[in-house]
Amino acid sequence: MPKRTRFTTWRPLATAATAALLATLITPAAVQAAPATPRGSEPVHSYENAIREAVWVDTGLDGDRDGKTDRVAVDIVRPREPARQGRKVPVIMDASPYYSCCGRGNESQKKTYDAQGRVARMPLYYDNYFVPRGYAFVGVDLAGTNRSDGCVDVGGRSDIQSAKAVVDWLNGRAKAYTTRAGTTRAQAGWTNGRTGMIGKSWDGTIANGVAATGVEGLRTIVPISAISSWYDYYFQQGAPLYDSGPEWLSDYVESPDARAKCAAVQQKLVDGAPRTGDWTPLWTERDYVKAARKVKASVFLIHGMQDLNVRMKHVGPWWNALARNGVERKIWLSQTGHVDPFDFRRGAWVETLHRWFDHELMGIDNGIDREPMADIERAPGQWDTARVWPPTGTRTATLRPDRGTQTGVGTLGLHRGHGTESFTDDPNLSETDWAARIDKPTPEKAGFVTRPLTRDLRLSGASEVTVTATPSTPTAHLSAVLVDLGPATIRDYADAGEGITTLTNRTCWGASTTADSSCFKETKAKTADVDYTVVSRGWADLGNHASDHKGSRLTPGKRYTITLDLAATDHVVPKGHRLALIVAGTDQGLIDPPADKPKLTLDLSRTSARVPFTGGAAAFARATTGAATAIPDAAFLDGVREPRTTHRVPEASQ
Repeated sequence: MPKRTRFTTWRPLATAATAALLATLITPAAVQAAPATPRGSEPVHSYENAIREAVWVDTGLDGDRDGKTDRVAVDIVRPREPARQGRKVPVIMDASPYYSCCGRGNESQKKTYDAQGRVARMPLYYDNYFVPRGYAFVGVDLAGTNRSDGCVDVGGRSDIQSAKAVVDWLNGRAKAYTTRAGTTRAQAGWTNGRTGMIGKSWDGTIANGVAATGVEGLRTIVPISAISSWYDYYFQQGAPLYDSGPEWLSDYVESPDARAKCAAVQQKLVDGAPRTGDWTPLWTERDYVKAARKVKASVFLIHGMQDLNVRMKHVGPWWNALARNGVERKIWLSQTGHVDPFDFRRGAWVETLHRWFDHELMGIDNGIDREPMADIERAPGQWDTARVWPPTGTRTATLRPDRGTQTGVGTLGLHRGHGTESFTDDPNLSETDWAARIDKPTPEKAGFVTRPLTRDLRLSGASEVTVTATPSTPTAHLSAVLVDLGPATIRDYADAGEGITTLTNRTCWGASTTADSSCFKETKAKTADVDYTVVSRGWADLGNHASDHKGSRLTPGKRYTITLDLAATDHVVPKGHRLALIVAGTDQGLIDPPADKPKLTLDLSRTSARVPFTGGAAAFARATTGAATAIPDAAFLDGVREPRTTHRVPEASQ
């Protein structure tokens, strides 16, 4: 099927929920009674009387090697009225490993079942809200989880085929059965095959992976805080981000039945993901960016710019690859960490998602394709829009660090630097320690700072920092961090809620039954008053200087050059603030330390940062030209607490 090209222009987006939406948030009875309107799908079908059923779709794989092809459990909630009238409905699907082991959403909901084995409670609000509006909702247990056969292979062929096979079945191309081991076939004659996938974290990752197969019938995906390449979840340019590999994650989510059968798959994960950080065929199989040319579905991407679990590194390459291949796109970027938009912008999110699915799956011309491509959170609860993202006029400026009047406290500008700066890796310190002491000589970092800006400066997109460094040891890790130095109130992404606080009162989003309530706890922004904000980060093993895919031991005293990829972001450095570049070693809590504790000496004439600004180098020059103002003598700048060091998994709850 040729790529669709409907999304060509974007017009201003109204961000407040409409009165029509608010009218649906009263009671289940009121929801059912809402009148129809041609502007969009309305809740005219009974949720209480919806058809609830389970089928098992044959994936065609035998991951657990029991001599039978694996079947994945598919729980379905769909409106009864269209089925009676012979009308077919589109599908919203969430394929997840978390339906039984770990829970979904801010309240960690799990699937529950009635005495006949039919789903009684489907986690989250998707079924409550969309089934009355004429959609079917499908919750898929990934292979090796909950009621499915097979093994979890953490983003590999089995994971992706678990969901792709369901899309194929919905479009008449795969087999399904009414029981896990039976022979009675189940048909999907009730659907028109138009499918949209949604999900947060691992679930959204599966949506990315299935879209990258080019499967027919998948019309749109809504990946929230999702992985685009599994290598980038565990490593960046050879630097390990966690002290374990995908085998730990597989064991974390597998059902007891799968765990007993899947030792061989576990071992393949261990063997295929060496802690050296070298690229292997395992990572190639789990790199969806390289297959972006196959994507036919539109993409509505949501991510927290301070997500330190599934980091923003997963946004830039995926977004750019989709753009190069003409994929229709929309994006929301929040100030939060690993948080669902339902919990940081609830009313506007549900309205926008509703309109997106209406447009993409029901073909309703509601204008969303002519609205701004990007919504960006500038301050807690304050949003800006952009017609395209990154915005028109964004160009890369090459910034150069130079020595200052104090050792380790340098300048950042457009002119080539001179001399050297040195630092010694201290694995007990993090980006928060470096930024807090940016104006003081400290042995563990080299910092470079602009003069206070005379006008706002917008950074939008991904940066690169090229470092020429001489190590004192055979191993060395590097971190590069861009920091906005100046007072601000931001979402406290380092707090346990990662930028939100969960309240006790509830609001209702759709219809309810006794077993499945549509009412969820409200949230509010958890904020922090800070003296600096980390804008973007990147890491690398200096041993990967010759290749992102393979490292080598270093020769102490020899000079090496490496370019670190910093994550995409969108941030406005306000007038009066300063922009800083920090180069250091181990970013405690975010990368693991090397075997040694090296001293690294930077050649400033061969070190630079390529940063995308709206207006490019000219905008940077204008913002940093003017009379220098005195910087207060602050011994310590306040920021958020240091990054949490707990073992993270790409899970659906905070």
